[in-house]
Amino acid sequence: MGKLTAEAIVERALEIGDTEGLEAVTIRRLATDLGVTPMALYWHFKNKDQLTAGMAEHLVSSFAPKPADDRPWKEQLRDLTTGLIRTLRRHPCARGVLEQIDPAEVPGFLLVWDHALGLARQAGFGVEECCLIGRYLLQSAIAIADAPVHLRSGRSPEEIEELHRRKRLALQSLPPARYPNLVELADPMSRTFDEGFYDTFGVDLVLAGIEALAGSRS
Repeated sequence: MGKLTAEAIVERALEIGDTEGLEAVTIRRLATDLGVTPMALYWHFKNKDQLTAGMAEHLVSSFAPKPADDRPWKEQLRDLTTGLIRTLRRHPCARGVLEQIDPAEVPGFLLVWDHALGLARQAGFGVEECCLIGRYLLQSAIAIADAPVHLRSGRSPEEIEELHRRKRLALQSLPPARYPNLVELADPMSRTFDEGFYDTFGVDLVLAGIEALAGSRS
């Protein structure tokens, strides 16, 4: 292979993390996969922490804010949120990577974090509120990205359909006088939603709350 780059190392690390879990990502494993000695990797990443930071930097670069963006704060905040969701869904190991890093070691993460705080301040929120908005958006993105896909992982279409059928029948068997809405909505409640609709509605719901609060402060 050609000259080994940090990007090639990180991309392979993410491939392993996505398919086998982060515990499978080691310097020795990467060296074997890339056909080099471990020392060749140490030239770019001295240890596992630096490698994880490099993985995070690569992940964040896909939705990092562009300079001189003069659009309204809510449009920019939406882009940050949807970009994070896309990244989390594209890379199953992304959540673990972002949870393990020291943000101070990942310039791209700091840039996104700083930008989100700045947008919240533009919206008129106080200091503590700005900090909480950033945390809530991160947790909301994680929840949105994870929920609609976990049921399908490792299961055949037939197995998924059988799971839906069992859940629907269980809800439909509830006493309708006590649980009228669960019984009526048993079919849609037992199924996963289209990802596009699920994501859009989830982001709309979260950002609508932020926008409504921002409006009450003006």
